[in-house]
Amino acid sequence: MLADHEIAAAAKTAPITDIAAGLGTLPEDLIPYGETIAKVNIRALARPRPRPGAGKLILVSATTPTAAGEGKTTTSIGLGQAFTRLGESVCIALREPSLGPCLGVKGGATGGGYAQVVPADRINLHFTGDFHAITSANNLISASIDNHIYWGNKLGLDPRMIAWRRVMDMNDRSLRKIVLGLGGRYQGIPREGGFDITAASEIMAILCLANDMDDLRARLDRILIGTTYEGEAVFLEALDITDALLALLRDAVHPNLVQTLEGTPVLMHGGPFANIAHGCNSVFATRMALHFADWAITEAGFGFDLGAEKFFDIKCRSAGLNPDAVVLVTTIRALKLHGGHDRNRLEEPDVEAVRRGLENLDKHIESVGQFGKQPVVALNRFLSDTDEEIRLVRERAEQHGVRFAESRHFMEGGAGATELAREVMAAAASGSVYRPLYDLEMPVAEKVLLVCQGMYGADDVAFTKEAEKDLRRIEELGLDGLPVCIAKAPSSLSDDPALHGRPRDFQVTVRNLQVDSGAGFLVVLTGDIMRMPGLPRRPLAERVRFLPDSNIEGIG
Repeated sequence: MLADHEIAAAAKTAPITDIAAGLGTLPEDLIPYGETIAKVNIRALARPRPRPGAGKLILVSATTPTAAGEGKTTTSIGLGQAFTRLGESVCIALREPSLGPCLGVKGGATGGGYAQVVPADRINLHFTGDFHAITSANNLISASIDNHIYWGNKLGLDPRMIAWRRVMDMNDRSLRKIVLGLGGRYQGIPREGGFDITAASEIMAILCLANDMDDLRARLDRILIGTTYEGEAVFLEALDITDALLALLRDAVHPNLVQTLEGTPVLMHGGPFANIAHGCNSVFATRMALHFADWAITEAGFGFDLGAEKFFDIKCRSAGLNPDAVVLVTTIRALKLHGGHDRNRLEEPDVEAVRRGLENLDKHIESVGQFGKQPVVALNRFLSDTDEEIRLVRERAEQHGVRFAESRHFMEGGAGATELAREVMAAAASGSVYRPLYDLEMPVAEKVLLVCQGMYGADDVAFTKEAEKDLRRIEELGLDGLPVCIAKAPSSLSDDPALHGRPRDFQVTVRNLQVDSGAGFLVVLTGDIMRMPGLPRRPLAERVRFLPDSNIEGIG
């Protein structure tokens, strides 16, 4: 099989203006970035829907991620291409990639094989500059806070209680914890600080959860930047820089339009990680996909326990969304790993390992049901999968009373996912109203416990002394009515990344809680999870090649 970049180079893609016209956008709504990328102005959402009826929303999630890969993004893309092949009006809504993982360990985020979004290299490297705008807005807040303190600190901010951190769109463990303001009285006020990755920035979450520009402004205003010496909350509105932030985000608010190899429109916008943030593309993009197409396919990051839980409990609650169907992606390779198979021998058949690994699939199917939904189990098929291994997965889905479909989108594009598309359409026809996992009025500790028990299968939750202090502070500030966004290792249902399959008899340790009042949630840090990743021993950046014709290999 050809390499991803060779497949993409051979594809005949349409001008982005044609893709936009096919969706039903007006020429004045399009902000072109060359021939293959454009932004669609959010003012298009204010006009009547160009198609009769209402669009249906499909959520794609997966079993617990493994080193073998599950293919959530390729499945989302392949499913969209299958809808197009079946003559359906469809638009895919995905997150934008972050440079840190692209050049670190994960690589690109535009799919692979014959289920790709193009142009992959431009999308994976800078794209339309949204991440840079978010980084700049975030760091303007940081600079303004330190500048305010330097010039007399009229607000009485306690430098020890500044809640705002700087960000950059790169994996750099050396910047997790730093000391600011060294070098004498003219260099600022010394205090501890640090960097998170841009995908974990509250500005990223705010951009992705805002319902309109007024909501965006209100969310920015209510960012908690710290407290006074008396313990009173200080919000961003007091710095009087909200209009400057909106100016920096002026272009970033508009979703980016690209296409798959088969010409299916894709809106890529926002890129929060699901293990350290809420893991969903922007509300603007999701609503735009629903506005212009009969079927909107979106993806939540990592396993159902992370991105999809936050999709339901944070995004759906905030934006008033209700998915019509849920796709749960898994692979034989991943199930083998969950069943204890050697990761270096995944091509070898191992029916018993698959049978043992099905416990992980069981838990995720049960978790989907806790939101009042029934998933369609999508088996992302690999060439090494045997009929007997696949039969086990199909039978397990039938035992749960849920739909099942094989998908060969990686090798065959949309043609390989038509069975899955038909099952999804059938599932969407039944209709159901989702129910959140917890009520917002519950105490924060109880919300955390319900997620840990319901989604992860934990027996209990242990709060460190620091976390208990955070809980008391959140209650004192009157912010305990917010939903929780749990930051957890993605490779396990537990907070221990080494525990695969379906861990039992464990408790989750919460070490800290962070207030993201502008985004509208509380970040709950568990285990050893970091909001600034590090690079691996051999980062993918070492394999990138810039060719004489200015093409790039190794990205996307």
